[in-house]
Amino acid sequence: MVYLVKMSLIYEPEDDSYLLETVLKKELPLLIINNKKLKFLEVGIGSGIQLVAAKEAGVDIKNISGVDVNIDAISHCQSLGFNCMKSNLFDNVTEKFDVIAFNPPYLPEDESPEDEESKLITTGGKLGSELPNEFLRQAKSHLKENGRIYLLVSSLTEKMDWQDYKKELIAEKKIFFEKLEVWKLML
Repeated sequence: MVYLVKMSLIYEPEDDSYLLETVLKKELPLLIINNKKLKFLEVGIGSGIQLVAAKEAGVDIKNISGVDVNIDAISHCQSLGFNCMKSNLFDNVTEKFDVIAFNPPYLPEDESPEDEESKLITTGGKLGSELPNEFLRQAKSHLKENGRIYLLVSSLTEKMDWQDYKKELIAEKKIFFEKLEVWKLML
C-alpha cells in the first residue's frame, strides 16, 4: 500500500515504520488463529501504517484502535475508517488489548537546535528512553492476559527499563548510524 500523507505534522513512514509493519504482518495472523476477536491498539498512529497492517493481517477493523496526541494524525486515520482518539499514551484509554504496537519517538535529545515539530516525532527524551519507558509502565494496565507488545527502539536509545516484561528481539535492521530493533514483550 502507498502512504501519501500531505499534512506536514504527521509522521510519514520511514525505515522504522516499515520494519514494524513487516513484523505485525507476520505475527498477527498467527495470533488471530487462536483469537478471532483479537483487539489491537496502536499508540502514536502517525500515518496509520500499523493500523492498516493490522487490518491487512486479518484483524477485524471493529477491533482496531489507535491513539495519538496529533489531531491531524487522528483525523487522517479516522478518514481511513479506523477508531482513533486523542490521547497522550494511555491517558484516555480504558480498554485492554491483545496486541499493543508502538513506534515511539526514541532518539536521544539532539544537541543541535531542532524545531519543535521534528522533536515531537523523533525525540523520546534526554536519553531517548523516557517516553518508551513511560509507555511500558502504563501499558501493563491495558494489556490482556497473554497479550503482546511490539515496541520499536533504536540502538541509540539509552537506558531502556524493560521492567518485568519477558522480552524477545524479533527483528532488527541496520541503517546509517543506528540499528532499529523490534521487541516482543509479554508480562
